[in-house]
Amino acid sequence: SDVCSSDLMIAVGTATAGTVNIWDTTTAPITGSTYTRSGTTVTVTTGSAHGLTTGQEVGITFAAGTGGTATNGNYIATYVDANTFTVTDINSGTITGTGGCTYAIADAAKDSPWVASFDTAAVTSGANVLELLFPGEGIVCHVGIYLQLSNMTGVTIFYG
Repeated sequence: SDVCSSDLMIAVGTATAGTVNIWDTTTAPITGSTYTRSGTTVTVTTGSAHGLTTGQEVGITFAAGTGGTATNGNYIATYVDANTFTVTDINSGTITGTGGCTYAIADAAKDSPWVASFDTAAVTSGANVLELLFPGEGIVCHVGIYLQLSNMTGVTIFYG
């Protein structure tokens, strides 16, 4: 079967706020890109050729830029040039200073590479434990589960 699911994830934070990004992929999402937003149009500039064509699905997580943050999610890309593509955000606003972003291109046979993102608060003493329960099917992935941890000391996934 090409489907895997998990029921519970526990992540332990550090003294700095952190993030957990969950992807449906077996390869590392691409980091080092920047973005701006005008209205609902988000323009992503990549550090190297992105390989996308108009109509391909791409999952993206966004870090804050000057003026806000674009909305993490799965989008249909529009090709601009070899190092630039745009997506239409579900929210509107202006982000003038570039924020960072990470993206993954959907597998040819499957959709929706971005699954979820969770932010954690900084901890000054003790442990910051983020416990997530996904009822029913849990997290269902068709390609694989890839986790990106920022300022997190560890994560445990229990498969049901």
